[in-house]
Amino acid sequence: MSTSEILVARDHDAALLRAARRRGEIERVRRGAYRAVPDGGTRPGDVPPGGGDGLDGRGAAGGRSYRAGWSAARGLALDRARAVSAQLRAVHWCSHATAAMLHDLPLWRLPSAVHLVQGYRASSRAAVDVRRHLLEVPPEHRTRVLDLPATTLARTVADCVTTLPPLEGLVVADAALARGLDAEESVAIVQGRRQGRRRGLLVLGLADPGAESPWETWLRYVAHWTGLPRPRTQVPVETRLGRHRVDLGWPDHGVLAEFDGLVKYRAGAFGEAYDPERALVAEKRREDAIAEQTGCRPLRVTSKDAARPESVSHRLLARFPADVRRAVRRPALLTRPT
Repeated sequence: MSTSEILVARDHDAALLRAARRRGEIERVRRGAYRAVPDGGTRPGDVPPGGGDGLDGRGAAGGRSYRAGWSAARGLALDRARAVSAQLRAVHWCSHATAAMLHDLPLWRLPSAVHLVQGYRASSRAAVDVRRHLLEVPPEHRTRVLDLPATTLARTVADCVTTLPPLEGLVVADAALARGLDAEESVAIVQGRRQGRRRGLLVLGLADPGAESPWETWLRYVAHWTGLPRPRTQVPVETRLGRHRVDLGWPDHGVLAEFDGLVKYRAGAFGEAYDPERALVAEKRREDAIAEQTGCRPLRVTSKDAARPESVSHRLLARFPADVRRAVRRPALLTRPT
């Protein structure tokens, strides 16, 4: 979580702020607001989607720097929300993806604007980095998170699943369920909506607390997008090496699938003493034991497959018997995962 002090320009001497910027002590977060430059560098560049979990280091920087970049980008997004809230005098609540960050939920991609619920529409001169939603927020949907006014967890999830693309909404809903969300409360909120109602109810119906990262959600979403039967998550398999869990499984059809974060095979990924060769050997022994016990070697997918979800869909389909393949129908409300 971000802990930077937000300096609102109207509350400080302009000359002192300019001097601090020249010395590299503070940086601009948004118009009229600054923060101390974080340890290790200034604002991050753009990062691809995926939530910073299970990464294989797309790009030359590698997995560890990718995670650091994602964390820095998320910290900047949080500080922008804190800056907007500090600058606003009107009543407001942080909402949608911004509230999801405040609730410490993972996101498939970070929001490009601070999302707020307010009782008036934005003017033509409104800041482009703020997205205002003209919605009612009853008292039971209000809370404070990190000392900011925000929508409750249930309301935040309802807002996300009705407005975000289905994959992004599912990432939020999965994580919220794992953290104790009362799904029926979110369902009731969504049922009262006009826009996004069908999509929101579908996403909530697909949500599963067993997903342990956004990438596991992505893999399961591809299965749903393909039209396959609903998979089980964290499928237990008793082997000669002990009990293991597989990310996704269709035990009735003898199909298993896993997301493989290749970062764990990189030297130093988890500290200087980390041995990627040992990790690779251990993973191979685990996979062999699962295959011996079940007669099925798990289908492995990495983040490099994200650009080709159709390929992952075909690979999954090929594992199923012909009658299942003939019965699949792609749900109209589930858009291509990107």
